[in-house]
Amino acid sequence: QVQLVESGGGLVQAGGSLRLSCAASGRTVSRSAMGWFRQPPGKEREFVATIAWSSGTPVYADSVKGRFTISRDNAKNTVYLQMNSLKPDDTAVYYCAAGGIASTHSFRYDQWGQGTQVTVSS
Repeated sequence: QVQLVESGGGLVQAGGSLRLSCAASGRTVSRSAMGWFRQPPGKEREFVATIAWSSGTPVYADSVKGRFTISRDNAKNTVYLQMNSLKPDDTAVYYCAAGGIASTHSFRYDQWGQGTQVTVSS
């Protein structure tokens, strides 16, 4: 059974940091494009970051560029999202996703985690 399980969310003050983890079972992250998306309260899901399985090249949304870093540990079959200089606008449920092609579009991903809440207080 393929599963993506996120962890690491929580409540943090503005300017703080969090690291989200996405542990994959039944799927090899080194052979999958892995992405992070988020859904702010009352808004649609939006792209945050992705990393290609072949080149490992990351792509970021403009809103997080320079503050967030996506990475993967192939030995642990886990993908991370390091979030620094957090802002209240970063408050959202964060989702991990796996697919065949690294993309900013959610429909390119065929496997999703259950999400983890990140709340940034001002």
